[in-house]
Amino acid sequence: MHCAACVSRVEDALLDVPGVTAASANLTTHRARIRVDRPVAESDLAAAVRAIGYDARIATGPLFGDDEQQERARELAAVRRRFTVAAVLGLPVVVLGMFGMFPPFDRIPMHVQNVVQLVLATPVQWWAGAAFTRGLMRGVRNRSADMDLLIGLGTLSAYAYSTVATLVPQAIRAGGAAPHVYFDTSVVIIALVLLGRLLEARARAGTSQAIRRLLEMRPRTARRVGAGGAVADVDLDQVQVGDQLLVRPGERVPVDGVVVDGRSSVDRSLLTGESIPVAVGPGDAVTGATINQTGAFRMRAERVGRDAALMRIVQLVAEAQASKAKVARLADRIAGVFVPIVVAIAIATFVLWMALGSGPRLPHALLAAVSVLIIACPCSLGLATPTALMAGTGRGAQLGVLLRGGEALEAAGNVDTVVLDKTGTLTRGRPELVAVAAAPGVDEVRLLAAAAAADLHSEHPLASAIVAGARARGIEPHAPDDFTAVAGQGVVAVVDGRVVVVGGDALMADQSVDLTPLTAERARQEAEGRTVVAVAENGVALGLLAIADTLKPDAASAVGTLRGLGLEVWMITGDHARTAEAVAKDAGIEPGHVLAGVAPGNKAEKVRELQGRGHKVAMVGDGINDAPALAQADLGIAMGTGTDVAIDASDITLIRPDVAGVPIAVRLARRTLQVIRQNLAWAFVYNVVGIPIAAGLLYVFLRPGGPIGPWFGWDGRLNPMVASLAMALSSVSVVTSSLRLRKFS
Repeated sequence: MHCAACVSRVEDALLDVPGVTAASANLTTHRARIRVDRPVAESDLAAAVRAIGYDARIATGPLFGDDEQQERARELAAVRRRFTVAAVLGLPVVVLGMFGMFPPFDRIPMHVQNVVQLVLATPVQWWAGAAFTRGLMRGVRNRSADMDLLIGLGTLSAYAYSTVATLVPQAIRAGGAAPHVYFDTSVVIIALVLLGRLLEARARAGTSQAIRRLLEMRPRTARRVGAGGAVADVDLDQVQVGDQLLVRPGERVPVDGVVVDGRSSVDRSLLTGESIPVAVGPGDAVTGATINQTGAFRMRAERVGRDAALMRIVQLVAEAQASKAKVARLADRIAGVFVPIVVAIAIATFVLWMALGSGPRLPHALLAAVSVLIIACPCSLGLATPTALMAGTGRGAQLGVLLRGGEALEAAGNVDTVVLDKTGTLTRGRPELVAVAAAPGVDEVRLLAAAAAADLHSEHPLASAIVAGARARGIEPHAPDDFTAVAGQGVVAVVDGRVVVVGGDALMADQSVDLTPLTAERARQEAEGRTVVAVAENGVALGLLAIADTLKPDAASAVGTLRGLGLEVWMITGDHARTAEAVAKDAGIEPGHVLAGVAPGNKAEKVRELQGRGHKVAMVGDGINDAPALAQADLGIAMGTGTDVAIDASDITLIRPDVAGVPIAVRLARRTLQVIRQNLAWAFVYNVVGIPIAAGLLYVFLRPGGPIGPWFGWDGRLNPMVASLAMALSSVSVVTSSLRLRKFS
């Protein structure tokens, strides 16, 4: 496929196969995605494409295999050979065509020059330009039109006219003078179009670099720990789930798994965009292709091969790049009818100048028609969207933002409201000790040491937060002598012979503990939406501990960035209003934009209400209970640290664990859509302006004796060679424009 019209024809052919309900072909990847509602034979699909003059086979998977890469390399080499032949043989043709009447060439009779040009131009026309001739015959046979038909019709017209003028000059001789030939026009057009395809192929290769870079991140081998602790290097494909692997400093983590022994820090920037290394130890998950920095550790393989996170990312990127935005489908449909219209305009141009032209009418009419055919090729129209989509989704993957396809990208670029789930999205999703308030005369260390010791054997999340908070402050708790958990109230423990009570008001009342001196502090902490736990020793209050699910470090700045982008930011949570308002205040969300006390099953309904007010809503969440809301929203964004259900229900997945990826996704989507619109605008303007000029509109005004007269010696006619150069530059400029997205930051 070489243009948007090719894409449209291939899609129509696939849609004609019984059972196919949707077909989307991609000009950049040369792949088609097909949806069927019943079993369809692969041979029928390939046969449908071959029936319209193209070729096809079933892809083995979402990634380009070695066979496909080799085939592309062979095609590129073939285009390079044909361009070389066209350039080498075409150069003397151009020299004779433009300077044949000047010394020293004027010594050669004109008819001899014409014969030499014919001999040199013939292999260019029939071998180097064979694809265009086949395209012309294919279009005539199938009563359809594409870029190859335009090029083939234009070059063959110039070649056929010149051949007749050379071999049978009397047939078109004007006033006794030898007719001029236009072999230089046909060979230069063929050479320039082939050069354009070479440049396009190289530029398109740049748009798919993201997948190659992701794949290059995979280590080739892993260090497997065998029986007796023996370590052996094995090929990565031989690693199986459950294998024990050794990862040394500076090495890449081979597969996804869990650390079983040792501690280190892991650089995940290449995969998630995070700049700060993450500390890992026993029980922590590690992801394949990330870089181990400081220490060695032993891990257990849990996801290998195509199940690994990196390969799932690669597959998502490949599927996104093969998808199509609505604006691309519109461009393909326009191109499907555009080419026949161009052929009609070219015929009308020829007839008009044959009837109304002055001087030698046939050459004038022929060159004007050929210029229309060449300049109108819709290659830039077909490349405008897929190249930008590939570059944008590839860059997003490098920044830790996975867009599922063109539809997701368009939705992300058009949202005006973002709804953020609180737990696990804005906040860490686990309780943490955030404040310690000791009673008068009590040391904070004593308070924390007593509480952590009493809670050491408790499995309650609040108890775990207290123990972790004490350790973070340098306090290692002693094991209690005795321990009793009071369901729903707290714990009672004996620590170093003293009775320590940790819990709520009811438990403290049962233990006759007076909390009156701490009433004001309790009210202040609860006003912040925190859970307050009291601590007493031998019946005397030691103080209060405030526990909360804290904001992620980048949450407030991400909310600020989203609001700076002109988006309304809402928070939704099942927590009571006081806690929700406190978190929203810290995150920078307006008080009126908090949806608190929302049951899990009602989140989708709240999103629907916002949509009913005319908002384009993006929902951000990470849990199973967020999946319905993610699916209901115009755009679903799932945290990569969340559940598979949430990720499957979303349009965008954030590999990075923080909400900072949300504004990145929105800005990248807006920038990509901006580039697509610029590309399409350029492609349309190029054709709208170029076709009338090629048809001779300016010649009416700039011809000698016309209303304006020649402009700097130009009479307004467009040489087909200039038209072909403009057409090639148009395609290359569109691809180059898309490649700007690779530098998006």
